[in-house]
Amino acid sequence: MAELSRSVISAVNWAEVGERMIIMGAWTDSIRHEFEASGAQVIPVEAAHAEHAAALREPTRSKGLSLADRICFALAASRDAAVMTADRAWTEVDVGVEVRLIR
Repeated sequence: MAELSRSVISAVNWAEVGERMIIMGAWTDSIRHEFEASGAQVIPVEAAHAEHAAALREPTRSKGLSLADRICFALAASRDAAVMTADRAWTEVDVGVEVRLIR
């Protein structure tokens, strides 16, 4: 996936990735190193991202988006970037961020 080399993920969303990998029995101590070696970055959540995510509660509530989902949208908006997800519900909200389905 070519997009991975220039991707960022918030530390909050990285925690979700880690949790899923642990559940699947696929977590290793080198996962983040391997991820970042591809050119992708895990970045901290800033106060502005948190505030934007809070403001997205109402426009995303009907689709059941979580705080972590909204953090992802806020981070993308701050970088004028698209979000990539497998969650089709994200395509049904209009928060000013392009949504690209990965499957």
